[in-house]
Amino acid sequence: MDIDSASSVVLQALTQATSQDTAVLKPAEEQLRQWETQPGFYSVLLNIFNNHMLDVNVRWLAVLYFKNGIDRYWRRVAPHALSEEEKTSLRAGLITNFNEPVNQIATQIAVLIAKVARLDCPRQWPELIPVLLESVKGQDGLQQHRALLTFYHVTKTLASKRLAQDKRLFQDVSLSYRPLLRFPFYCRQVGPESTCREKLEKTIILYTKVLLDFLEYHPCAFIPLIQRSLEFAVSYVFTPAGEGVAFERFIVQCMNLIKMIVKNEAYKPAKNVEDSKPESLEAHKIKTAFFTHPTLTEIGRRLVSHYFLLTEEELTMWEEDPESFAVEETGGDSWKYSLRPCTEVLFLDIFHNYSQTLTPVLLEMVENLQGPTNVEDPVQLLMKDAVYNAVGLAAYELFDSVDFDQWFKNQLLGELQVSHHRYKLIRRRVIWLIGQWISVKFKSVLRPLLYEVILSLMQDPDLVVRKIPFRTEQFLPYLESIFGLLFHLLQQVTECDTKMQVLHVISCVIERVNIQIRPYVGCLVQYLPLLWKQSEEHNMLRCAILTTLIHLVQGLGAESKNLYPFLLPVIQLSTDVSQPPHVYLLEDGLELWLVTLENSPAVTPELLRIFQNMSALLELSSENLRTCFQIVNAYIYLSASEFLQNYGESLCQSFSDLLKDITNEGQVQVLKVVEIALKVSPILGSHMFQPLLPAVFRGIVDGERYPVVMSTYLGIMGRILLQNSSFFSSLLSKMASECRQEMDQLLGSVIEMWVDRMDNITQPERRKLSALALVSLLPSDNSVIQDKFCGIISICIEALHDVMSEDPETGTSKDCMLMSHFEEPKLSDDEEPPTEQDKRKKLLALEDPVHSVSLQHFVYEKLKAQQGLMGDQGFGVLMETVDTVLVRQLQEFLQNL
Repeated sequence: MDIDSASSVVLQALTQATSQDTAVLKPAEEQLRQWETQPGFYSVLLNIFNNHMLDVNVRWLAVLYFKNGIDRYWRRVAPHALSEEEKTSLRAGLITNFNEPVNQIATQIAVLIAKVARLDCPRQWPELIPVLLESVKGQDGLQQHRALLTFYHVTKTLASKRLAQDKRLFQDVSLSYRPLLRFPFYCRQVGPESTCREKLEKTIILYTKVLLDFLEYHPCAFIPLIQRSLEFAVSYVFTPAGEGVAFERFIVQCMNLIKMIVKNEAYKPAKNVEDSKPESLEAHKIKTAFFTHPTLTEIGRRLVSHYFLLTEEELTMWEEDPESFAVEETGGDSWKYSLRPCTEVLFLDIFHNYSQTLTPVLLEMVENLQGPTNVEDPVQLLMKDAVYNAVGLAAYELFDSVDFDQWFKNQLLGELQVSHHRYKLIRRRVIWLIGQWISVKFKSVLRPLLYEVILSLMQDPDLVVRKIPFRTEQFLPYLESIFGLLFHLLQQVTECDTKMQVLHVISCVIERVNIQIRPYVGCLVQYLPLLWKQSEEHNMLRCAILTTLIHLVQGLGAESKNLYPFLLPVIQLSTDVSQPPHVYLLEDGLELWLVTLENSPAVTPELLRIFQNMSALLELSSENLRTCFQIVNAYIYLSASEFLQNYGESLCQSFSDLLKDITNEGQVQVLKVVEIALKVSPILGSHMFQPLLPAVFRGIVDGERYPVVMSTYLGIMGRILLQNSSFFSSLLSKMASECRQEMDQLLGSVIEMWVDRMDNITQPERRKLSALALVSLLPSDNSVIQDKFCGIISICIEALHDVMSEDPETGTSKDCMLMSHFEEPKLSDDEEPPTEQDKRKKLLALEDPVHSVSLQHFVYEKLKAQQGLMGDQGFGVLMETVDTVLVRQLQEFLQNL
């Protein structure tokens, strides 16, 4: 393709390709597609998008076609690859000038240059980095910014390569980056009167992005730049050099640079210095030489006395809108982008790494502020707030250096009682400070005193609510008052984030005091439906409401049934995957569903109806699957008959689909549901889950390799054999027909595998169940059962060893798993009362053969019946098949019967 003659036709095709008329657009796109493999096509595109006189849309399209061509045809081995001569010409043309006036096109050009650099730099394009750096040094602001934009994208692309050879090449290229620490030249130009302040600020931010990315991806290659980077960053952030020229985002970037150097693991020697890498020792040496005592002292003092000070803007916001101020201050994971949290993170990292030097500095600042501060001195008030903030952040580092209990009694308690309006700044900071220290060092005897203070502070709407750990028995005398104030505050505040914070504190209180919250929750119960309705557009607030409801249901226990008119529609919405809010609400909604079932005294039609949501949830196979299984189990414990009759068939189908593609752990969870259903209702459970049982049977016969799965298989089959023997016979008949075996032969295989894999069963309950189930086959004249008699007896003896223990009252052995009656457990102060489901499980256990039948007596009766069937002589011959050691152990177990 001749460039001069082709330019006009390519330009025309590009122009037509920007048309909105498909009749014009489609032929143009097809023509451009055919030209993609023509020599010279990309040179024409380069000329077109570098011509600033042409239409922006046409130039934009030319850049995109060029960029796509790099992906397809730039590599040497690509079909229709560009010639080396054309690539050389294109590389030169791409860096001829950096004066693109349109931002979007400039960004795309920078990206396509980076794509070429990924393939060719530095070997085929050694001049790229020097040209970029030279352009960055220029006086033209536009050229400077565009060159730096390109340099940034090139650096990110080269830094992302992971092959060892590419890493070595990048380390060589990185030596070119030293000129970047001409930063001061640019910083000094960012004065208040600068005419190009915005552009220069963007340039400087791009510089720091390059350094931060370089440090993050290639810390070892960055080592030669550590000294200059620290000098530069500390100079502009912690000395007068930065006054008047440093702006907030630049300061944030510099602080991040210092932080990343200070805490970088690659710059720390190993615990055993001899095991350290040479580069780690070199970096550590540079850091040690830089962070001298005077430097650290200055950094520590300036962080606290300058950057920790609340600004006029923040104070005004607090006065005008306390809630918004609180939300801004606790802004979460924003330290990379906001100055205050970034400052605090840097302080923590430096204090942690250099605590021996900085602890005396901070303690001296505290000592200078002892006693109440003059409310007429705003500078001192702000300084005390800043110093207290530092002491709170460094609580763990100061553990051995601060007697916090004495400080609380002698200083902080008094400051909390200063009622002057201007002193609210200190009252707020002190209560925050106590919250930081209370889990570090705070005597329990001081807590009641603290609760008294909190009661008075909570009546001040300007103070931020804070969760402070408490001991339940000490807190109970204040529960009614504090809970009432929290509820009042929840109604007063309007910011969504503040309501969430208050709800979080309320949830924590309810969780800790549990059932003792019941007399005080009436107003909250009445208010939550209104709050739920008001928060329709605020899913995170609804998540907080769900969490509160979870703890509320646990605290109310069976009384939570009174909440059902509100509670059940909330669960319905939160767990309905066809509703958009489920993305946010599902996890908490499932947890609420579960605790509602666990605390329900009886099933209701509405509670049963919610289960319609479960089928779609099981299809998701998400990380919430375990909770879904727990919910299914809870329904079975609550009302197996109604539940399985309504949903057993669809549930069985869902399980069948799940078992086709699920992990072994997931398979166990499904099987446990079946096992529980058989335990609660053997007849109905066998019937409802009948389609799943052949696979269980086959798993036993085939000797399932995964022990936990095999154990569960045997638990299921044990339930059927012991508690629904007729169903076991029909299942055996069906499986024999399917396997084309005699029933007796298949039964023999089952017993043999059961005996062989008994060690897979670790739970004592299942081991006893296996013994009960197998010995229930006696008495029998079946030759196969008599042939496996020795194995059956060995399992019984193993189980007897598991369950038999000495009765301290009678001195005789008894089955320790037997339960004769239900007793309400005596609870300590730290124990939670049993849920309704716990009670249901206890009552169920009273009817469960594992807990109601003595294995010792059961074995004795079955052996006696077998003896009666066979006669003494025949039975004696049968017993001779059992090892004499086992016979002796059996006699010892049965001797007193």
